[in-house]
Amino acid sequence: MLFGLAISISAPLFAGPLDDAQRMIRKGQYVQALEAVDSQLAANPNDPQAGFLKGVIYSETNRSDDAIAVYTKLTEDYPEYAEPYNNLAVLYARNKQYEQARMALAMAIQANPSYGTAYENLGDLYAKLANQAYAKAVQLDGASKAAAAKLALSRELIEPSAKAKPAPAK
Repeated sequence: MLFGLAISISAPLFAGPLDDAQRMIRKGQYVQALEAVDSQLAANPNDPQAGFLKGVIYSETNRSDDAIAVYTKLTEDYPEYAEPYNNLAVLYARNKQYEQARMALAMAIQANPSYGTAYENLGDLYAKLANQAYAKAVQLDGASKAAAAKLALSRELIEPSAKAKPAPAK
């Protein structure tokens, strides 16, 4: 799937220890980044940026359940931030929980109508759902040339060639 995981919250942030933690995440130094984030959370347990980065670290280290818990708590405490909703959607989509992913993306867009990554992810989600529907149509009615053509087009959307890899979300 092409779903982009957000790495930063759009509010002014990342001064001091969180700036270092974000650099460590980008370098794949997750243990050190988690230590920096946990240190910040020990000093300020309600820091949404530190909590968000903890979710990113969990996401990147295949601790999806922990990441979902972190992002869910952030959406409850800070519903004005779109990025935790977006990242929840990415995790839901990875788990094939497409309706939950769609609802999380709708909330991300409601929180920030200018958040392009959420719109792109919503498009990717709809493309995946369309692909599944066209595949079922072809399975049920193999003679349908229209469904077969649409299936081929939808596959191109969700399985881009190696040359056309999407850029990661910033």
